[in-house]
Amino acid sequence: MKTPKRIQPLINDGLVDEVISRLMSGKEADVYIVRCGEHIRCAKVYKEASKRGFKQAVKYQEGRKVRNSRRARAMEKGSKFGRKQQEETWQNAEVDALYLLAEAGVRVPQPYDCLDGVLLMELITDAEGEVAPRLGDVTMTAEQALEDHDAVIQHIVRMLCAGIVHGDLSEFNILVDQYGPVIIDLPQAVDAAANNNAESMLARDVNNISHYYGQFAPELLETHYAKEMWAKYQDGQLLPDTKLTGHFEENLKDVDLDAVLADIQAVLSEEEERQELLRQLNDNHES
Repeated sequence: MKTPKRIQPLINDGLVDEVISRLMSGKEADVYIVRCGEHIRCAKVYKEASKRGFKQAVKYQEGRKVRNSRRARAMEKGSKFGRKQQEETWQNAEVDALYLLAEAGVRVPQPYDCLDGVLLMELITDAEGEVAPRLGDVTMTAEQALEDHDAVIQHIVRMLCAGIVHGDLSEFNILVDQYGPVIIDLPQAVDAAANNNAESMLARDVNNISHYYGQFAPELLETHYAKEMWAKYQDGQLLPDTKLTGHFEENLKDVDLDAVLADIQAVLSEEEERQELLRQLNDNHES
């Protein structure tokens, strides 16, 4: 096929020999199957921010550290240089996460290089050498669902122990090869300790996974792995090989009701402001 413009520099540098086919187009990137010498790999071409469909990126970037103070200031100001640095930070987050999680024992694709917004990494395949299916395209027995759910939960535990929450985990960004689940798509990964949204994102990740596997093993729908996991993490009791039970009894005495009510009031106030703005826009349009 015709070589995409963004992959041409990798061919010029000898990192890629041939683009075989387009594998998929997602909200944040296009992925191609490429040949690198004797190896078949994939090239993930990140979309520019203006073309990227990933919502609320700022919420995911909260707490990410930028070592260079000049870059940090530029990113805060939103200058052209700052926007470029913001894009590089977004793209490099996935590379950094892949290396960190592989070292932590999480099954993720092996990264090889990242150049000009193109991530070259391992192509996950099945036993026949074909592209491994997404979890959402796989059906299974209840026994297999329980086994694979346990494996994914263990990966999430190891991710959290490494200080990372995926932030967008579902059946659409887990591949299944002959050895089990492989977690993919990590540019939005958040810092578990520095991002104020980490707990809610973890809960969503875990609940998405339990809900999917719960189609095949309904008992998983009654579990509370996210709350159990986060409680142990906060107490410093979560280890990479911690085995969770899925059971959790919440201590209501620890709930800050004033804070909860304040959050609710803030949401209501924002909605009132939004409705007032819409009314003003409609009035202006009619006049």
